[in-house]
Parts: sequence; C-alpha cells; structure tokens
Amino acid sequence: MKKNHLNSLSNLCFVLGFASILGSIAIWYLTGGDTAESKAHAERFGIFVGLWAPTFMILSNRFDRYADRAS
Repeated sequence: MKKNHLNSLSNLCFVLGFASILGSIAIWYLTGGDTAESKAHAERFGIFVGLWAPTFMILSNRFDRYADRAS
C-alpha cells in the first residue's frame, strides 16, 4: 500500500478508538432504562463497545509503522 493510504488508515483507526470510548460512555448512560436488568444490559453493552478502543489504537500504531517502512 502507499504511504498516504497507510497514514489515512492510521488516522482513521485512531479516531475510531476515541469514538469507541465516547460511544461506550454514551451507551452506558443513555440506554440505561428503569429496571435493574436494562441497566445491567446497558452497562455490559457499554463495556463491550469500550473494549474496541484498544484494538483500534493498536491498529493505528501498526499502520503508522507500516507507513514509516513504506517511505
């Protein structure tokens, strides 16, 4: 791949990592509901989405390294 494509992928993954964190917080607080079961579901789903952040950050780092090698 070309260096500019790899840099774009790196930047996209970095932004998606932070979006995952913000989405996790939003899911946790906005989809809670009234019952204990719905609050527990919102908490688990928020944690699930929050776990995507490290994956996106790792991919961002990896694409950045590949871009450095491509130059």
